[in-house]
Amino acid sequence: MARDRFVSKYAPDFDPDCGDDPLSTARHDIVIGRWQGLRELLRASGVDWLSRGHRIRLLAQACASSTTVESWLAAEPRGADALVLRAATETARAFSMAIAAGRGVPIDRDRIDAAVLACLRACEAYPEDPTPWISLISVARLYPTGVRRQEIARWWDELHRRDPYSVEGHLQVLHYYSARWHGTHGLMYDFARDAAGVAPPGSALPVLVQYARVEEFRYALDGAQGQHTAVGLGRHWDHDGAVSDVRRTWQRWITGRGDAALAPGELRDLNYLTHAACLAGTTDVAGSMLRMLGRRATRTPWSYTGDPEKQIAKWRKDLRLRE
Repeated sequence: MARDRFVSKYAPDFDPDCGDDPLSTARHDIVIGRWQGLRELLRASGVDWLSRGHRIRLLAQACASSTTVESWLAAEPRGADALVLRAATETARAFSMAIAAGRGVPIDRDRIDAAVLACLRACEAYPEDPTPWISLISVARLYPTGVRRQEIARWWDELHRRDPYSVEGHLQVLHYYSARWHGTHGLMYDFARDAAGVAPPGSALPVLVQYARVEEFRYALDGAQGQHTAVGLGRHWDHDGAVSDVRRTWQRWITGRGDAALAPGELRDLNYLTHAACLAGTTDVAGSMLRMLGRRATRTPWSYTGDPEKQIAKWRKDLRLRE
């Protein structure tokens, strides 16, 4: 009974849409096969690339197991928003197939090629939108040997020209250059630190270093066959470099953004920094981040280090005891 009261008092709210109510409504439309709500949502998003990218990413995950986006395209075959969502949906489907096949098992190359072609068509249909370029870089990871360096560089240039401070765009490149895919830990960290170094005050790009640390942990954990006590993981989160990275991200991003309202598309990024601050033992930063988040939370990256609800509730409880 006491534990139930504890969970009730400190439990986080894992809203899959991160507090974006119009997105929640549109995702319900997918369930009933109504595409008009998707069109209205993306039109309303305009050129707010952060909001638009967040919405397209989550809509694509929902559309991947339905035919709603195909119904939209049948009604509006040249609709730019429909083509952009179709590209993201084909990318999500390709990754779903890869996950189902299992790590190291290649999927049908035709499926990857089809997703790439959908992305290129979306790029032509909506030239100003960075989102199709993000999808393109993402799906490129699925080729067994990646793509030519010149090609990934060209796609990156196109994305960077449209949205130079896109966290999601940088994150897809970071994943591409990770040891899990087509690079190394060193290449991944270099990319993250370079991006953080040129980001203006208040930009979320410094959090890429925390994304890289999680990616390195997952890779090491896979190699250790799930043993958290494996050599090299014991101080992964709280060594001097990790602590310095947390404070550096906090200074560059959070203190630089002032009192700006938290956008739904930023919630996952804030959870990555909060998670890192908690595990690094930087209780001042962790406390400030937890206050900033309130009960809003995303399951990743907490799910990589244990039960998300229990971890966040514990830290919220500890913070309450210090107040």
